[in-house]
Amino acid sequence: MQIFLDTAVLDEIRQAAEWGVLDGVTTNPTLAARAGRAFKENILAISEIIGDRGTVSAETVSTDVEGMIEEARLVTSWAPNIVAKIPCTPNGLAATRKLAEEGIRVNMTLVFNATQGLLAMKAGAYYVSPFIGRLDDAGQNGMELIEQLVHIKHTYGFETQVLAASIRHPMHVVQAAMLGADIATMPFKVLQQIMKHPLTDIGLQRFLEDWASIPEEMRPF
Repeated sequence: MQIFLDTAVLDEIRQAAEWGVLDGVTTNPTLAARAGRAFKENILAISEIIGDRGTVSAETVSTDVEGMIEEARLVTSWAPNIVAKIPCTPNGLAATRKLAEEGIRVNMTLVFNATQGLLAMKAGAYYVSPFIGRLDDAGQNGMELIEQLVHIKHTYGFETQVLAASIRHPMHVVQAAMLGADIATMPFKVLQQIMKHPLTDIGLQRFLEDWASIPEEMRPF
């Protein structure tokens, strides 16, 4: 499973990239506003960090078909690894179909049920982004949607990648991986959480203490 960061903060992206586990970045207008930089400047900086390891999703803000298409063409022209992010609405589906025919990759976002995801796949979306955490917040089981979309994808041979979004905690990552999601995108704090365990810290400290007890002349380094 690919690991994406859901952020527009450059320091977070650089750190995750240094760990060697980062495959891409998703952004949205909310995250872009928090970054405190010009939108294009920030997307280009993220794109440079990611390079050829993966993609960067940059969201359109128009709600009409032509506006979405125009903005998608613009943001994807900035760098070859940029994907246009478009909401799952009737106009979004129409725009996605036209963009896919032009070879422009679309991340269809704000997907909350299997039928929306099916339509996104039929429209030619490169990614489909079900929002797991928001479904959980509404009293539903978001992971059921991941399971449904993965099943639909494989049953009908769609090439669309299932991107588990709105990840809130480490178990979301584990469950998405076990259900066969292609990608999980998460806040930086969740990425930090999934790589840590208290027994790892305890074990490392014990190993270092034991190593220190070996006389220096008996150590190779």
